[in-house]
Amino acid sequence: MTTTAVGLALCWPRPVLLVEADPTGGSGILAGFLKGTTPYDVGLVELALSPLDTADALRDVVRPLSPNVGLLAGTRTHTQSTALRDVWAPLATALQDLEASGQDVIIDAGRLGLVGSPQPLLDAADVTLLTTRTDLPSLSAARSWAESVREPATGWRHPGLLLIGAGQPYRASEVSTALGLPVVADLPDEPAAAAVYHRGAPPPKQFESGPYVRALKAAVQAAQAQVARGRFTVAKEESR
Repeated sequence: MTTTAVGLALCWPRPVLLVEADPTGGSGILAGFLKGTTPYDVGLVELALSPLDTADALRDVVRPLSPNVGLLAGTRTHTQSTALRDVWAPLATALQDLEASGQDVIIDAGRLGLVGSPQPLLDAADVTLLTTRTDLPSLSAARSWAESVREPATGWRHPGLLLIGAGQPYRASEVSTALGLPVVADLPDEPAAAAVYHRGAPPPKQFESGPYVRALKAAVQAAQAQVARGRFTVAKEESR
């Protein structure tokens, strides 16, 4: 998921903040995409420990990933995840307020169900994508989570699926039927292209015009459309 989150952020048309909220620990982005060239000086733990209001402290802990992308790095170790328990809810509010300044947010929440998972961020998101491959073991693992996140009372506000390698072997329509969630986007299984975002590998030939980047850009457009539909639905219900 981190690879996909980095790719989406770097293809996003508006300024965007990438939040590394995976409680596993050890920044996959600093060690992967940035290849360990950027020191781990501030991140979520410093945000949690700051005496400032969360919205004010946020400005001090974000570092540039690219000219258009800011990064809020995750925890250094998994043992720090418990320190974030009380920061997720105020952070969710602070992130929602960023839109007024023309900035969007992408959150890498990591694997679901871990101790310290950022549940308030998932609950507040305009659209939340359960990412899975399309082979049987992956779908078997995703099934129970799909059931949980689509529950009206306790699930995500606007859940959907992001597939890796659709058609290997199950098609998007088959996965959607099996998991009971709409497929918002899918990415091809392109290890060489994905490695650019995963571990900072040199881009292969024609990378920017290749199928992986084209699919990322299509996924960005699909996610934006999903957000717009969700907001329209909410506004329609509130006007009744």
